[in-house]
Amino acid sequence: MCGIAGELRFDQRPADLATLERITHHMAPRGPNAWGFHSQGPIALGHRRLRIMELSDASAQPMTDNDLGLALTFNGALYNYPELRLELERLGYRFHSDGDTEVLLKGYHAWGADLLPRLNGMFAFAIWERDRQSLFVARDRLGVKPLYLAADERRLRFASSLPALLAGGDLDTRLDPVALNFYLNFHAVVPAPRTILASVEKLPPATWLRVDAQGRREQHCWWAPTYGPREEERAFELADWRELTLQTLRSAVAIRQRAAVEVGVLLSGGVDSSLLVGLLREAGVAQLSTFSIGFADAGGERGDEFVYSDLIANHYATRHHQLRIAESEIIKQLPAAFRAMSEPMVSHDCIAFYLLSREVSKHCKVVQSGQGADELFAGYHWYPQVDGAEDPVAAYRTAFFDRDHDEYAACVQPAWLTDDHAGAFVREHFARPGASAAVDKALRLDSTVMLVDDPVKRVDNMTMAWGLEARTPFLDYRLVELSARIPARFKLPDGGKYVLKEAARKVIPHEVIDRPKGYFPVPGLKHLQGATLDWVRDLLLDPSQDRGLFEPRMLDRLLSDPESQLTPLRGSKLWQLAALNLWLSEQGIH
Repeated sequence: MCGIAGELRFDQRPADLATLERITHHMAPRGPNAWGFHSQGPIALGHRRLRIMELSDASAQPMTDNDLGLALTFNGALYNYPELRLELERLGYRFHSDGDTEVLLKGYHAWGADLLPRLNGMFAFAIWERDRQSLFVARDRLGVKPLYLAADERRLRFASSLPALLAGGDLDTRLDPVALNFYLNFHAVVPAPRTILASVEKLPPATWLRVDAQGRREQHCWWAPTYGPREEERAFELADWRELTLQTLRSAVAIRQRAAVEVGVLLSGGVDSSLLVGLLREAGVAQLSTFSIGFADAGGERGDEFVYSDLIANHYATRHHQLRIAESEIIKQLPAAFRAMSEPMVSHDCIAFYLLSREVSKHCKVVQSGQGADELFAGYHWYPQVDGAEDPVAAYRTAFFDRDHDEYAACVQPAWLTDDHAGAFVREHFARPGASAAVDKALRLDSTVMLVDDPVKRVDNMTMAWGLEARTPFLDYRLVELSARIPARFKLPDGGKYVLKEAARKVIPHEVIDRPKGYFPVPGLKHLQGATLDWVRDLLLDPSQDRGLFEPRMLDRLLSDPESQLTPLRGSKLWQLAALNLWLSEQGIH
């Protein structure tokens, strides 16, 4: 786990090392243990290190190999690096370290871009090829590790976070109107390559990019899941899929235990995180810590699920840590949480993950987390609606979008009004080949787009703000590919995730499986009341924060009755506007 950065010049000038140092050191929380730089003519690479896979300086970065003519900066973890190292040793490569970084460097020399499908892990990395004068950057299949890019005719800069690029200066901070359309409609999801800033893009998941010293670019998507069973799986019944799911998840959990001495689990009390606790116990992890967070009730809604997380913690005798947060603490910590965001996010889980990560980082460096299960195994309420709809796109939009196009048009000032880009994107995505059933089209969209730029990004940003490595077994590519092959009739029953729940029955107590599905909100940010509402009102009406984005009449309507203005996902429309203002303010964008 690290922060990476770099600059490649196209104008025959040497890379600006002073600027790169500012960008790199802005990511100190992502890598608090060490840092390093490599500069050679038009290229400079930076790295902030969190020591997990190998503690010695032998894996310091940027890692260079003069004999191979390569320099690498790498963020992530390769869980199958011992197997890859054996392959490379058979090919004649010699190693001077024990971690995954040198395996990645020499694996690229051996196989080039064909290395990527061999990797099991989360990663974003950049390799400078000295002899070709070419930069190769790549991102993992599910986009667990981020990579942001800013390019013009003079140079390309990249970093693990967008705020780090801002710290380098000389960056246009105008908003992208199309990205704003996505933010306000598609539940704050801005699909790659766009970001909220017009001058910054993000490398899409499962994509590599090659850029040479003249600025010529070549880009390729190197992986995508295919939906529907293989020929030999067409006769499979529930028991077959259940056993495959459990077997694959067991492997995903076990492989993520490599180089993890002190193990923690972010335990919400739901099936997914509870199942991880059970599987870790099965794998022989004795000293297992679990962490749960709760908030004050608001609007008649409970702010914790401790009854279920306590059940699992007691059942497995974990070292359990229960954290309850007061409303005043939420308001106090929100600015810091938004500074940690690479892009503005509206999910209440952000502040929960930020504060939970603060607590977890006091006890361990690695945690496992259950993100991805709902998007892979159809755990959300809209999948049955899409499955039986005459117009699946319309059904998806009704259930997931925060606004229809008319309400969006009434929300923004005329200068920011665009066409229905978010709606067109979803319709185009549903029309792509590779998935025939309507529910599979929705699952593909959610797992390759929404998951990446909401739950996964949230976990990365909030945990790395505290130098904490989060590992997500449900995003093991083998499980992702398996889930795509499982027909919807084995996922949709019993409120969704049917096959996963049936697999879980072999591991964890049924009380957690048969409970009503919960959503873990922060009630104080959903039901804006009292001091929190006053704080949001000040944020939105402060003249110094007025960027000319939102129609005053819409703001007045939302502020007059915030309780009635909820999105289809039961989020606050008022909070969504305030969150964007807060993020821009915390990043120094006016």
